[in-house]
Amino acid sequence: MRIVRSEVPSPEFSRFLYTAVGGDVSWTDRLPWTYARWQEFLGQPGVETWVAYHRGTPAGFIELQGQDAGAVEIVYFGLLPAFRGRGIGGHLLSEGTARAWDLARRWPDRSTTSRVWVHTCDQDGPHALANYERRGFRRFDTRTEDEPALPTPGPWPDAGPVE
Repeated sequence: MRIVRSEVPSPEFSRFLYTAVGGDVSWTDRLPWTYARWQEFLGQPGVETWVAYHRGTPAGFIELQGQDAGAVEIVYFGLLPAFRGRGIGGHLLSEGTARAWDLARRWPDRSTTSRVWVHTCDQDGPHALANYERRGFRRFDTRTEDEPALPTPGPWPDAGPVE
């Protein structure tokens, strides 16, 4: 497996990763984004997409966003369904977290990283929280919120592996 930074902002590629990874876990917030909105977000200083490739095929990604006061958010992280359960996620999260801590080296206008954080929820994979905790993350806040039921998004209707 290789983990490579996608250095050229590409709305098409980022949308592909977002829908392919998030299609079966209800990622819906970016579905209405226009091409221009994707371009605006990806073009911000301190926004990075790191992609895990398994035998030349994108297996997952981690998206970082440098924020004020040295904070870096792991905005999105996940694997395409066919690559889950193979140990790739732990490796990608470890590498992505390390890249969050050294983000200021690649973006001299950003402050040195003092905090790396992530949101997770019970719709994420069953091993997500434990994966974060094994890499040194700790719970900062816990909330219960209701979300509207939405149709399953994805790169196409009924996306996902056949069982």
